[in-house]
Amino acid sequence: MAFIDYYKTLGISKTATEKEIKAAYRKLARKYHPDLNPDNKEAEIKFKEINEANEVLSNPENRKKYDKYGKDWKHGEEFEKAQQQRRQQSQYTQHESGQGSFSGQDYSDFFESMFGGGGRTYSSHGHRTPKFKGQDYNAELHLDLKDVYTTQKQILTVNDKKIRLTIPAGVENGQQIKIKGNGGPGINGGPNGDLYIKFIINNSTSFKREGDNLYKDVDLDLYTAILGGEIIIDTFDSKVKLKISPETKNGTKAKLKGKGFPVYKKEGQFGDLIITYHIKTPTGLTEREKELFKELQKLRTHG
Repeated sequence: MAFIDYYKTLGISKTATEKEIKAAYRKLARKYHPDLNPDNKEAEIKFKEINEANEVLSNPENRKKYDKYGKDWKHGEEFEKAQQQRRQQSQYTQHESGQGSFSGQDYSDFFESMFGGGGRTYSSHGHRTPKFKGQDYNAELHLDLKDVYTTQKQILTVNDKKIRLTIPAGVENGQQIKIKGNGGPGINGGPNGDLYIKFIINNSTSFKREGDNLYKDVDLDLYTAILGGEIIIDTFDSKVKLKISPETKNGTKAKLKGKGFPVYKKEGQFGDLIITYHIKTPTGLTEREKELFKELQKLRTHG
């Protein structure tokens, strides 16, 4: 595996702060985002590299391992364990034959043999080299709120591999799912890594979503609010007729049970739709209308 300098990828120094890392990532992500560079293979590769670099450097613990072990940072803990075992073995060997302990060359050989370099299968003591799980991949899938109102199937391309994915209705913004075995190849015959997909749900509708419930503001004319009546409003997938009670106040809420968003992985179950009425004051009144309002004002004041 070729070494990738994540600091160089983001165009920052090794002493960069978390704020500087975040700013550099956002700037480059906007520049190379696939939506702004359609059919641009180089931009797509660059975008993946930027995301990979950010995932490592924005995590303090991963950054610490990367600074210490370079491209083999994911296997730092395994190396530390192996180093401890070798020290224990060398102590025994030194007692028996006076030989030294784990050296810098051993460090290099360890990674070469264990993590994909030299291809050795057995150590000098005849022990089988441990198997390690491949690298996990992370991806984002951007969808609109309307897209996740119903269950749908999509074909994703990750590292030139097509993956058929069923997206259940009701998936949440920021929710992450794991697709087992679709990450990087295992090391020394170990299992493949996994693919983690994070859903980014954009909302271009007039509804606000909170969990399984939807919220919508509805304008109500003054006359209907005072006298009562019926109005027709849009729900997420249809229209319904609502009865308005006389003397409805501004800010009154109405709950439409079962007219909200689908409950994730619970077929046929829905949240509620909460309507908030906003009374609109009439404008552009005629002289006659003004006179009638004045008469009403007198009635309310002197009646």
